[in-house]
Amino acid sequence: MKQFSKPIFLLVTLLAVFSPALEAQDPRFSQYYASSWNLNPAMTGVFNGRWRATVNYRDQWNSFLAPVPFRTYAASFETRYNVGANNDYASFGLGAMHDEAGAARYTQNKVQVGGAFLKQLSGGRNSSEHYLSAGAQLGFGQNSIDWSKLWFSRQFDTGSETPDLGAASGELNANANSPLYLDFNAGILWYVVFPNEGFFYAGGAMHHLNQPTISLIEDNKETLYSRWSGHVGGQFPLTENFAVLPGVLVMKQGPAMETDLGINFRYSNNDLNELALRAGVWGRVGNKLDKDLQMDAITIVGMLELNRWMLGISYDVTVSGLTAANNSRGAFEVSLTYFHPEHRRSRVTCPNF
Repeated sequence: MKQFSKPIFLLVTLLAVFSPALEAQDPRFSQYYASSWNLNPAMTGVFNGRWRATVNYRDQWNSFLAPVPFRTYAASFETRYNVGANNDYASFGLGAMHDEAGAARYTQNKVQVGGAFLKQLSGGRNSSEHYLSAGAQLGFGQNSIDWSKLWFSRQFDTGSETPDLGAASGELNANANSPLYLDFNAGILWYVVFPNEGFFYAGGAMHHLNQPTISLIEDNKETLYSRWSGHVGGQFPLTENFAVLPGVLVMKQGPAMETDLGINFRYSNNDLNELALRAGVWGRVGNKLDKDLQMDAITIVGMLELNRWMLGISYDVTVSGLTAANNSRGAFEVSLTYFHPEHRRSRVTCPNF
């Protein structure tokens, strides 16, 4: 019986366990609420301030895929403008994402521009304020891979565990880069702000409405699945200093479905009104191949709000069948957001997600 080297065995294992992630799926962030640009186009400009800049970083499975784990980088910039005599805002933004996976450096690059319109529906001073926002994004993307880092069956001699990298792989019409593709996203968001500084929101979005072709193989029409998502959450004060921020996110993309749910606790001090702390626990449920939904990871989150900055750090603890390979070590994630203040006080109050 032919013996496989450790790298080949690892590759086969990853393909068997994580093939939904290889079937034209999007990168994701556990701190999805700190990556609103990638969550819902309608959240563009939904913040307190003149403009907002955000960066996100995720490092996944470094424990057993080093030195080339799955890494995701994202950045966005948004600004908003009051339009008309009412409390309505038009917002515009720019975002980019870079994701690379494994030794072959399978890479996804995306750049998008977007806009949203925020309308106050009802409410005012000393009463709950209701708002509705609708937004869209348009951008370009391209995928790539380093084929020289992959081994194929034709490169192995019978009985040998070492590949002949000089031999032809037999993979015809394989390109290093996919065609440049157009991408379109849209979303909607409703939220209400209560007089006690609490809020509640509900939104939905659809990414890749046009289902672009992303294949690296000529004459192969592999498309990027549309991604549907719905999310609800809020902030509910318990005391003068403590509040809870629960949330739920449900996503479906092709055969893959995932649900994130959890809660953050927020502490603020009136004597230090520029400082607040958050800590929380989140769980992720998803499907693998033909299996039913199962618990995938538990995320521990800590966040610091300081003046106009918000810093988030989280760690995913693996609880799925992958624990045997990575000893429950999953993904490390960092988010950093800066809010630039308005020149004058805004009449519109936005949630602090």
